[in-house]
Amino acid sequence: MFDAQSDLAALVYEPHQDPDTILRGFAADLNARGLRVVGMVQAGHCADSSLSAVLLHNGEKLLLAQDFDLAASGCRLDLARLQNAGEQIAEALAHGADLVIINRFGKRERNGKGLAYLIERAFNADIPVVIAVANDHFADWIKFAGGMSVKLRCERHALDAWWQRIATPSPCAVEAEHSTVCAVLK
Repeated sequence: MFDAQSDLAALVYEPHQDPDTILRGFAADLNARGLRVVGMVQAGHCADSSLSAVLLHNGEKLLLAQDFDLAASGCRLDLARLQNAGEQIAEALAHGADLVIINRFGKRERNGKGLAYLIERAFNADIPVVIAVANDHFADWIKFAGGMSVKLRCERHALDAWWQRIATPSPCAVEAEHSTVCAVLK
């Protein structure tokens, strides 16, 4: 039930894989080609309170972890900081984009919170979206996406191939854009 032409892609990773490096490199390459990539990619880790993200439209690095608390356990994501990052992405998205990258499909997104609204906003504006999804959360992602997502291996060439398919107009679309007067009057 996956659509190879879907504008919604999940870069599915295992615990030993690094989707962030792949997404950052991909975004940098597209931006260097003059495309506008909006979103964020994770930098740092939950475990050591260095959790942060890089905004792709301007390169700003934002701390997402709570201020260090020795008594805290698990991921120390600061929800106010995440919300602030989302607002900055939404503002950038309002100025147009060729692609939106969301750093993770996490438990907040699974519950329709976190950055889920940005995925919906981009989807409604016909802007392609790619998101990193842990393999053990892929079933939740499919439910969230209504089955309308491409599953990509956590490899740069898989991401490049997906982008090539969706960024290249089909021959029918090109013909429709360049209709002759006779074709329009038929």
